[in-house]
Amino acid sequence: MCLAVPGKLLEILGDDPLTRNGKIAFAGIVKEASLSFLPEAEVGDYVLVHAGFAITVLDEAEAKRSLEELNRVNAVKKSP
Repeated sequence: MCLAVPGKLLEILGDDPLTRNGKIAFAGIVKEASLSFLPEAEVGDYVLVHAGFAITVLDEAEAKRSLEELNRVNAVKKSP
């Protein structure tokens, strides 16, 4: 099973639309991902990241709902 995770785009690295990357925050962890599929992405956007690529821009409400659901699943997994 594959999972794409929402994160907040903090910084854009590079100007070339094919090679630019972004620093993306995931629950306190910052990772770099390719923005080559999202030339329209801007700092402050929430993006869905899969396998090192940002694949879509999400509105903030949808991103937060997804994160809440992931947290809920994680809490169930940790319960005895």
